[in-house]
Amino acid sequence: MTTATALMWDLSPGIELIIDGAEWRVQSCLPHLGRVTLISDEGGPWMVSISELIHRPGCRPSTRTRVDLPAASRGRQPKAMEDLTEDQRRNVMRRLDHLREAETGFRSGDPLAALAHEPLPQYDPLTTTLTDRRQAKATELRNAAVEDPEVAREYALHRVSFRTLVRWAQGWRRCGPVGLADDRWLREATGRRISPEVREALFAVYAETGRRSKLSAKDREALIRQYAQEVYGTDVEVPGYDTLKRVWREWFGSTGARQRYARSAAQVQRYATGRYVVVHRPGQVVALDTTELPAKVLENVFGEPVSVYLTLALDVYTRSIVAFRLSLVSDASIDVAMVLRDVMMPLPMRPDWGEDMEWAYPGIPSMVVADFVKHRVAGLPFFAPETVTTDHGSVYRNHHLVEVQRVIKANIKPSRVLRPQDKQAVERVFGSSRSLLFAKLLGYQGVDTADRGEDPEADACLTVTQMEHVIATWIVKIWQNRRLGSHAPSWDPRGDHSPNSLFAASMQQGGFALHIPSPELYYQLLKPHRVTIHGKRGVKIRNLWYDGEALEPYRGELSGRGGTAKNLYVVHRDPRDPCFVFFQDPLTHDWHPLRWKGLPAEGDVPAFSEARVREAMRELRRRGLAPKKDTELLPVLLELIGKNIPVDQWPTQLLKKERTEHAREVAQVAAAAADRPKDATIEMSARKAAVAPPAVEVPTARAGSQDAQVVPLRWPERAQQNEDAVIRERQRRREASVIEPPAAPQALSERLRASSLLALPDDDFDDKDTDASVATSEEASP
Repeated sequence: MTTATALMWDLSPGIELIIDGAEWRVQSCLPHLGRVTLISDEGGPWMVSISELIHRPGCRPSTRTRVDLPAASRGRQPKAMEDLTEDQRRNVMRRLDHLREAETGFRSGDPLAALAHEPLPQYDPLTTTLTDRRQAKATELRNAAVEDPEVAREYALHRVSFRTLVRWAQGWRRCGPVGLADDRWLREATGRRISPEVREALFAVYAETGRRSKLSAKDREALIRQYAQEVYGTDVEVPGYDTLKRVWREWFGSTGARQRYARSAAQVQRYATGRYVVVHRPGQVVALDTTELPAKVLENVFGEPVSVYLTLALDVYTRSIVAFRLSLVSDASIDVAMVLRDVMMPLPMRPDWGEDMEWAYPGIPSMVVADFVKHRVAGLPFFAPETVTTDHGSVYRNHHLVEVQRVIKANIKPSRVLRPQDKQAVERVFGSSRSLLFAKLLGYQGVDTADRGEDPEADACLTVTQMEHVIATWIVKIWQNRRLGSHAPSWDPRGDHSPNSLFAASMQQGGFALHIPSPELYYQLLKPHRVTIHGKRGVKIRNLWYDGEALEPYRGELSGRGGTAKNLYVVHRDPRDPCFVFFQDPLTHDWHPLRWKGLPAEGDVPAFSEARVREAMRELRRRGLAPKKDTELLPVLLELIGKNIPVDQWPTQLLKKERTEHAREVAQVAAAAADRPKDATIEMSARKAAVAPPAVEVPTARAGSQDAQVVPLRWPERAQQNEDAVIRERQRRREASVIEPPAAPQALSERLRASSLLALPDDDFDDKDTDASVATSEEASP
């Protein structure tokens, strides 16, 4: 039997096979039935077909028992002339001369290079056969050994027989001159062989020491002897300390690693698949990760130094930073979804960016891309990712991300357990950005607390918005044009390449799909909720009721959906802004916003988050209230937002944690407003606190259009908004408490005129009667 590689398979009993790294021995082979029975030291017999065995990818014959290999090459690398000593090489060449004379009749093996006395009569190829020449050579060597036994013994020619010459010839054809070497010259240098009982004890102790604390070689020797004696009895011969130590190092490697890292390495081997992914095009693998920004920044509400989180999306092939975001809170699934949306959308040019930062990739002119997106595009790659590699955080392992990967048609896969190489690219980018950019900014915190400055918070001078602009400019202008060095492509390992040049080269090689997602992608990436539309109140999501004109045709009706969401409607929610949810019309498939019913028709409402809503519900339960309408939630919510403290005293009375919460809420609502499509039909009169000036521009790499003006929001203005909202809400409730509005009082002048004795009486006719009489008299006159 042979495989595609023309390897001869020997399935006779006793032959060893290596299957997926484990050793198996052939117990029996039934060729007429096509069945083989294998046994191993660790498991029972395994019956398998010959066809499955031969075509199994991880199966190969063991080199220790292959009959087609010389003994010196079984289980080791092939032998070579360099493995022999100088005397042994001279001996091999002398053997080769005798062998060539027996095979061809000439010592050199070539008739054209024959010596003067060649060929001898007994070796003449014209008059003798190969068998005759081999028999004559064996006789000659035996006679020489009798005449000069010392020389014959020196060159090991005194025991050469006809079979020896045949074996030499086979070894010469298979391995060259080294095939004539005695296998005893290159025998295995193990010192001694290990019995199966001791081998089992070695592997048992190796498995046990992986769980225990670190042990010395003496301790391991005691455990090996204990295992061998208790399992096989005292008759088992166990090698000494030096032999066990040497065998342990040869089999299991050095023991210098710490136990923690040794266990991690063993865990890696357990999950190893032996398969590797070769990344050869942009978008094939995008690495996503979040870390704390190594520099302090100022938040946009109070102007206090805070720590922000940096989320990066890195294209593994080109090393391009295709998207990033800054957030005051740790990222959630909605933030990951928006980052993936940013990867698919082109980056707009900003007002202070020059032409050198505009789209300049060959193949697609910048005007073509600008016509698609209706604005100038910066020189940063954008594409639809195929595979997104993340870590094992809970933010990447939820039902929302499963729906996101279905929408964008990508595979979001966590990195393999204990395999840092799956995400080493993005980790290296974090380190490079630290040394290339953040270390040069005020507020840099160093690698750890030992390298930290005296007061990084006092040194912070950049706001979140300014830091976002600095990072975006650095990526487009510096990082994308930076020489990669060791990350050059396989087709040009010594060439000078940057992320931009690699992306341009890939466009020339495989083309570029100019596919820009529609604005509706924002709504599709939001968290879905399956709810029922009530006849009067609308839909209820997270204890809040939402309503709008888009629900009128479907009030009290069933959706007709099947499955787990039977007869329910799907409403999408942005967790960063609880004031609105979004409903897709089942007939037209248009998206419509639904307002929270607790919002007043007019006036300002400060930004708040879901955490603030939960706090308001807890406060209501504490007070024993059971509101029937969402409008009753608003006063409690406003009290919680403002902490019921006079406006002038708020910045001094609030704790730092509370001030940070306010800043986070403003930033989250602003981010949701910036991600929302610009043509969304949302009444923004009640959202001036989040999106109208003074506003906070969202810190995102894709939100920097030309018309985006960043105006910092100060705390007194936010406090004034809260006070105005409370006043307007009280006024609305007073007006709603009466059936009809009261009549306005008379002016002071009218009251004095009515009671004054000097006031002239009113005329009996008005101006209209006067005009009519004048017109009649004019018609009557001739």
